[in-house]
Amino acid sequence: MSMTGESHGNPPSAAPKAYLSRRYRLSASHRLHSEAYTADQNRATYGKCNNPHGHGHNYVVEVTVGGLVDRETGMVCDLGELDAFAQTNLLRQFDHMNLNTLDAFRDVVSTTENFTIEVFRIFERFPGAKVTRVRIEETSNNAFEFAEPFQKG
Repeated sequence: MSMTGESHGNPPSAAPKAYLSRRYRLSASHRLHSEAYTADQNRATYGKCNNPHGHGHNYVVEVTVGGLVDRETGMVCDLGELDAFAQTNLLRQFDHMNLNTLDAFRDVVSTTENFTIEVFRIFERFPGAKVTRVRIEETSNNAFEFAEPFQKG
C-alpha cells in the first residue's frame, strides 16, 4: 500500500467482492421415475428410489450468493431479506411436499440434481445479491451442486 492507503492496481473506491452461504432445511418426498422408460427400465435405472409410494429426505439446501461488500453495512446482502426470500420461494414451495406433484417437475425426473438446478433458478430472482452456487445434501453420503457457469474476464 502507498502512503495514501491505495493498493497498486486497485482504486481506493473499489469495493471487494465476497460470498455468503446460508443453509436451509426442508423435508420432501419424491419418486424417481421417467415416463420415457418402461417399468423394467425404471426399476433398473432408479432401483429402490422407483418405489411407487415414493420416499422422503431431510434435505439441507445451501445457497451461496456473492456481491460487492457494501461500504456502510459491511455486508454482501441483507441476511433478513435472503431468509425472507428463501421462506417464500423455497421453503413454502417445497417443504413437506411430494416433488413429483409440483410444476417444476412436470417434465423432468425429480432427481436431486434437477432439484438443485431448480433451486438455483429460484435464487436467480433474489434481488439482493447474485446466486453463485446451490448445494443440496440429500443424505449424509449424497450431496449435489450446481454453480453459475464460468465466465472468462
